[in-house]
Amino acid sequence: MDLRTVCVFCGSRPGARPEFLAGAQSLGEELARRKLTLIYGGASVGLMGAIADAVLSAGGRAVGVLPLSLQQREIGHQGLHELHLVNSMHERKALMARRADAFVALPGGFGTFDELFEIITWGQLGLHSKPIGLLDVGGYFQPLIAMLRRGVEDGFIPEAHERPFAVSPSAGELLDRLQAGPTMQTTEKWLRRTEET
Repeated sequence: MDLRTVCVFCGSRPGARPEFLAGAQSLGEELARRKLTLIYGGASVGLMGAIADAVLSAGGRAVGVLPLSLQQREIGHQGLHELHLVNSMHERKALMARRADAFVALPGGFGTFDELFEIITWGQLGLHSKPIGLLDVGGYFQPLIAMLRRGVEDGFIPEAHERPFAVSPSAGELLDRLQAGPTMQTTEKWLRRTEET
């Protein structure tokens, strides 16, 4: 797969453990090394700021998308090649999705999970076929993976969609897997209906 841009979802906080920051920096350096443009939330704080700084320090290209309402709270990064100020979170997510050839989630909070699950849902609905990955720093995403298994066991998630993403603690390995192509298996019919007779 010809990847040129990677959208990264991650926290606007640095997290409680130093490996979270190190994971963001490692991914940023790897993106720059591979000449992949970073598309992200546009902030200069937390893991968002760390990955952008790492990309830029390594000579890579970084593009941010920041809602005007969050400009003061998340503090827009002033060193980016492009910083797009938009009117809403919906516009932010839509623009990042359009610009991306693949998606990666780093550790983060509600906003990160919102972005990740929306892009997974769009893939399930066939609205895109772009690869998705989780950089599983410190095992952060293991409870999520267990929750998806529970969703399959209880009949809410098709078995083919239990792992709609590649997972690795290594930035290099994760990007290798994304470059191999889509991570979500396609199913002809993901929603089964019970027909009345």
